[in-house]
Amino acid sequence: MIAALHVSDLSISRGERRLFAGLSFAVKAGEAAQLTGANGAGKTSLLRAVAGLLRPDAGEVRFDGAGGPLDAGTARSGGVQMLAHQEGFRPGRTARAELTFQARWFGASAEAVTAAAKRLDLVPLLDLEVRVLSAGQRRRLALASLVAANRPLWLLDEPLAPLDARRRAQAAEIMAEHLNGGGLILAAVHDPLPVAARDIVVGAAA
Repeated sequence: MIAALHVSDLSISRGERRLFAGLSFAVKAGEAAQLTGANGAGKTSLLRAVAGLLRPDAGEVRFDGAGGPLDAGTARSGGVQMLAHQEGFRPGRTARAELTFQARWFGASAEAVTAAAKRLDLVPLLDLEVRVLSAGQRRRLALASLVAANRPLWLLDEPLAPLDARRRAQAAEIMAEHLNGGGLILAAVHDPLPVAARDIVVGAAA
């Protein structure tokens, strides 16, 4: 559905402080871009604006399909999935219930959920409550939701932070497959993405 993301002259504030202003860039199918900058520069806020969860002070977020411009609401509802820094799982529910709920919410089939759980080596953990999972295991659960739903535009907030070297390599494979299939990735990072990605510097406005 989404073939390109365009951000034009975007400005975002938090309270009385302007985080950044006049930011413009584009990401096309098969491309990854990583947002860099200091803590508090506005990287997460930018992801939230692209997802439609935050209204910018000025500027525009647009989406193109293969045939031309897409309505932003339609593009987001059918083509965008965000992996937030805090995954948003309910701690008292099982990993199976949370993965199934999140992935199905984003349009995944039951078969795709099962396949993603196997891909991320989560099957032995599915009957455990989320509260007992490690940070790395919760991140793998969130990645499994991305894999199962397979929406075109992935918005990732520090996706590698809690993962060990083995799981980072696995995440690299998953991201590469997504891009090779025509997907798009926009990620806020401190650690560089494990795939080729263009840097977009997000900095405090003057």
